[in-house]
This record gives sequence, structure tokens and C-alpha cells, in this order.
Amino acid sequence: MYLTQGLHRAVQQHPERVMTIYRDRRRTYAEAAQRIAALAGALRGLGVGDDEPVAILSLNSDRYSEFLLAVPWANAVINPVNIRWSPAEIAYSLTDSDSRVLFVDEAFAPMVAAIREQSECLRTVVYCGEGLVPESMLDYEELVAASDPIPDARRGGHAVAGVFYTGGTTGFPKGVLLSHANLQTSILGGLATGLFDKDSRILHATPMFHLADHFLWACGVSLGGTHVIVPAFDPPAVLAAIQEHRVTETVLIPIMIQLLADHPAAAEHDLSSMRHLFYGGAPISRAVLDRAVAAFPHARFVQAYGMTEVAAIATMLTPGDHTDTLLGTAGRALPHSEVRIVDAEDLEVPRGTVGEIVVCGGHVMLGYLNKPEETAAVLRDGWMHTGDGGFMDDAGYVHVVDRLKDMIITGGENVYSAEVENAISAHPAVALCAVIGIPDPTWGERVHAVIVCRAGRTVTFEEIREHTKALIAGYKVPRSIEITESLPLSGAGKILKRALRKQFWNESERQVS
Repeated sequence: MYLTQGLHRAVQQHPERVMTIYRDRRRTYAEAAQRIAALAGALRGLGVGDDEPVAILSLNSDRYSEFLLAVPWANAVINPVNIRWSPAEIAYSLTDSDSRVLFVDEAFAPMVAAIREQSECLRTVVYCGEGLVPESMLDYEELVAASDPIPDARRGGHAVAGVFYTGGTTGFPKGVLLSHANLQTSILGGLATGLFDKDSRILHATPMFHLADHFLWACGVSLGGTHVIVPAFDPPAVLAAIQEHRVTETVLIPIMIQLLADHPAAAEHDLSSMRHLFYGGAPISRAVLDRAVAAFPHARFVQAYGMTEVAAIATMLTPGDHTDTLLGTAGRALPHSEVRIVDAEDLEVPRGTVGEIVVCGGHVMLGYLNKPEETAAVLRDGWMHTGDGGFMDDAGYVHVVDRLKDMIITGGENVYSAEVENAISAHPAVALCAVIGIPDPTWGERVHAVIVCRAGRTVTFEEIREHTKALIAGYKVPRSIEITESLPLSGAGKILKRALRKQFWNESERQVS
């Protein structure tokens, strides 16, 4: 199978169906296919060869969607760049992947000069944004208009589909090589749930460079659904898009769901079209879920657990699993995926025992680009070692307790920060929180919570301790807290705990005691 396969089927079966909605632009599948074929011709005209990566640094748009299909159409490889990176990190990824052509929009065009200075290979920049085209850049629309369409290379199977960079917060980013077969395996596993159909109207509000959004996008393309696209997550814009375009599905992270549910304008919008709200990156707390259910009364909630290295998705907590007893789990392995919990010797541990979550199947990456040692460290005997600690219960539900590196050892006891965060998040004054281990002369490490309060609310250290004591063991209760206005986030919207730890561990050679 191949990524452009669904596009061909949609053109054959319902060419006049709207494929993309972005601002005031609507394009049918027939129109999009013509543009994609012409853009692929433009890429070949720019000298893009077989197997060559082509990069894009852009907010979400209909042109981003066209790019994702035109590149494989031209027998090349997509390289979606993390929009949160610095010019140095971007330049590194371009050089590492030998991406010589870069697409940019108006949000990132000002960075191009710095990227050019630091990149060893970048030769051509295509402007895919709105408004005037900056000097030294080519015009996306002119390229499409001036180029003859070419036949689809139908690049697929085990050929590389994309290099998806991950990391960048603990060193240089790693390029995850995913084949068409990797991506299509995950897509088929997702479609097997029956949560999508040809009438799906999928909202893209999380970054399209991220594989979680790419998964929903690809599912939509496979079935010929409609893609409603906003440049970035903004609660009023998301609420308005859902109402205006009768959105049925979207993927968010719990923080985004919370911001939507708590937004004053939520009650003023008709959100009844939402059928499924996918989330990932972390479990959702009961308190946030209750508020989200009130805001989206007709939506069913779906948690997906995975990572870039397994083409985004390995397990799923289905709508029917969103019960009080299962809410804290990551669900069970999807049909395309096999999951185990293993010890340090890669032996499967008994049910209920914490170990490392490992994943096997046709969706597991080919490896890290140019990093054979890092690949060998995590990909052993076909099993992807996720670095996540967890256990599996007797019914096969996976319970993610924490990143193994985020485990706090205090007074000889293991504390998983995710468990403490869930307890703190249930406090009505708490909007967001992150729990880290910081140096302590008595305990080695102590549990420290960084908290963002909800608008108009405040909370004290004593209130947090009393609240959490009722929910978790005493040694897990925070011994210190910090109130802040915001938390540092990665490009995927995950909290950067390394940035929070830095001020406490800067003088220490070790990052744990």
C-alpha cells in the first residue's frame, strides 16, 4: 500500500467531495489531485530525485496537506520539521537528512536566513504561505500553475515514506525512518476500530508535523473524508471551526481538551457534531474528562498510546473503556500491534508487575537515520523499547506509570510522576501541573510540583498536600510546590520536564540522586 492510494480512490468514487477547507479556500478531491500531480512535477523540475527528503516548516494549511501527498507522488520522502525548534536544530535536521528543498510559510520565513547560514545542504526554499513572496524564495502557487502534472510514482511498501524527527530536548534530534508499510499498518489498525468513515470531517488543530495528527489525516485520506484545517491550536478558532464546518473528529492532547472545556465561549457554540475526540500524550484525569463531556455532549472519547517510532499508535482506550476503573489506562493493543512488558533482560514480567513497555509489529520503524547505535539500543529482535514504564493487567490493559527516566526515587521508594500529577490535577484550582524530582539532602530526591492555576483561582502548598494525601500514599505527596503562569511545552505540546529540572540539577553531574 501507499499514501496516495486513498486519494486515487476518492477521485474515482467521489471527485466533487470537498477534501480540504482552509480559511476561505475549499478544494475538492479532483482539484486537489490535479494540484498534487502538478506540485510533484514541480519537485522533479527543482531537481528532487528518487528517495530524496523534502522538508516543510509551516503551520497547518491546505498546502501542507498537498505537500504530504505530492512528495511521495514524486517518489521522494517527506520531512516535516518541528515548528518549535531553533534555527540550529532545524539546520541540523536538514543537513542530517540531506534535505535540499524546504517549504516555509509566513510564520517561519523570517528564520530562513539563519537556517541557510547553518545548513550545509539547503539550496531551494519554496514559499507556501500567504501574501507576498519573500526575496530568494519560489512561489508555491506559481510552481503549481507552471508545472505539468506527472504520473504518480505510487511509492509504497517498504520504501521510506518519511523521516520524522523526534527529540531535540535532550540532545540532537533523531530522524525516525518510517516506510509506507509502517504508516499503512497503523492506519489499517486505526480503521479497524470503525471510528472513521467516508463522512468524517476531521479537524487539524494540533501541528501537522506531528505523527499523531498525520495518523488522523491519513485515515481521512484513506476513506475520502474532509479535512478542516486551522493554522494552530487556538480555543476560539477551534470552537468556531467545529460549529461552522460540523467537525466530527479531531485529535488533541489533554491540555488542549482542558483549555477548550474551560473556555468561556464553549457554551456559546454548537459542538454537537463531534463524534470522536482522540487524545494522547498522557491519560486524561476524571475531572477534566467530566468537564469535556459536558462541553462535547455527543462526543465519544478515545485515547491512543504510541510514539513516532511505532508510526504513532500501538494501543487504544476505546469509548466503551472510558470507565472509572479503566480511565487511567492506555487501553489494549490494536489489531496491528503486539505489546509486552519486559524486565532489563527483555523477559516478559508477570501481569501487574512494572517493567518497560515494548511493541512489535509491521508499524515499528525501520530505524533512526544515521544512528545505528541508537537504533540497536531500542530496536531489539523486532521489539521497539519505548522507554515507558508500565504494567499490564489480567485483561490486557496497559497501565503507563511514567517515562522510566521520569521516575523519582525518594527515600528508597519509587514514585511515578504521572500518578502524582493525576492526583494534583483533580484539585479544582489546578489547570496544569508537572511533577519532577529535585535534590534533597535527606531523601535523595523529593517530589516537587510545578502548578498552573485556573483563571481566578489560587492554591496553597498545604491545600495541595491535604488534597493529594487523600488520593495517593504519603511518600508520593509533594514536599514542595511552585506556582507559575505557564509550563514549557515541546512542539508536540508535551511538558518539557527537562527544562523544569534544569534550575535544580544544574550544579549536579547526575540527574538523579
